[in-house]
Amino acid sequence: MSFFKRDSLNIFQNKEFRLFIYTRFLLTLAIQMQFSTIYLQVYYEYSKNELMLGFIGLSEAVPFILTSLFSGHIADTLPKRRILLLGILLLILGAVFLILNAMPRVQLLHHLGLYALFSIVFVFGITRSFLASSSNPFLSQLIPRAQYANAATWNSTAWHTACILGPVASGLIYAYSTHYKAAICHFVELLLFTGAFIQLFRIKNKGLPQLNTISESIFKSMREGLGFVYKSKMILSAISLDLFAVLFGGAVALIPAFTDKILHLGPEAYGLLRTAPAIGAVVMAGIMVFYPPGRKAGRALLWSVIAFGLFTIGFALSKNYWLAFTMLFLTGAFDNVSVVVRHSILQLMTPDNMRGRVSAINNIFIGSSNEIGAFESGLAARIMGLVPSIVFGGAMTIGVVLGINKINPGLRKLDISKL
Repeated sequence: MSFFKRDSLNIFQNKEFRLFIYTRFLLTLAIQMQFSTIYLQVYYEYSKNELMLGFIGLSEAVPFILTSLFSGHIADTLPKRRILLLGILLLILGAVFLILNAMPRVQLLHHLGLYALFSIVFVFGITRSFLASSSNPFLSQLIPRAQYANAATWNSTAWHTACILGPVASGLIYAYSTHYKAAICHFVELLLFTGAFIQLFRIKNKGLPQLNTISESIFKSMREGLGFVYKSKMILSAISLDLFAVLFGGAVALIPAFTDKILHLGPEAYGLLRTAPAIGAVVMAGIMVFYPPGRKAGRALLWSVIAFGLFTIGFALSKNYWLAFTMLFLTGAFDNVSVVVRHSILQLMTPDNMRGRVSAINNIFIGSSNEIGAFESGLAARIMGLVPSIVFGGAMTIGVVLGINKINPGLRKLDISKL
């Protein structure tokens, strides 16, 4: 334990790692602001309908899933920094499009309305599949193997800190701007995307591929990635656990409706409530920097997902704003335990020449499940009602943990310090 207390900050002596964390923070902050603003636009400007909020997630998840295996192959065959730079450049162009769409005087784009918003979300789904498949493998090439778990914690901290600030910033700007509410939000996102591009460009390591592209076809490459994950019980169990937990525990997508219909508050309250899980995650990340779930990683993974489900149910039953905030705070705190354990398993158990493909498969399981979970939550809310649908999601999450524990009892004995 003293090893982590003494060396947890030493990783920042690595300039390439520092620049990566700066990039991750700015990029995530911009993405969180962008999606929070789009959720607010759809709910308050077009339709106060929970199902429409769910369709935002579905519009991103479908292209993400369809392109993820291909993006994983590309991440293993092309320089990862180049892929990330091109992805951020597309996000910059998307932010410009959103600014123009939010300006009433730009008649053509403004009149596209919801079609423009869902179209940009669709394109972002494709872009995100390439960013997600390249990001973590690129990080693995910037640091020594002994620092993988520590890097995963700091990487998660940067991501969740940005998740705290992004929704709050967009909620406050949207609520208190007199004119051009969404346009101002999207302009700030444009600046952040540009900053992320500059920081990434400063990294010298190109993230060169370690796959022989001449002798391996794209379809064989993707089959090998799927085969590796299928044969690795620990990796498959870990990502399956997070898949179903996020799929059924997607209460975050319903926060605009919950804030309006249950708590009877406006968009200014949405920002802080939306960011509560990220605040909890950052607090937990700070604890795990010094007390990582090493020898008892398996048990920590299972119990953290159970706690996530319980506090999701607690959120659904909350009638008070600060109680709801506390429940969401705790869901984020325990969710981050599973995130760090899963990332550590993926980094430590995946060969270097397969990181892109395995990362892509993980992203199909986890990344897309956030968006499909948002759709599931919106559809369930339409069928069951807002509160019952969130309770149902939390209960299903707990059921999934019990099921995976029975299928793979070795998971609870996992010790990542020996990997």
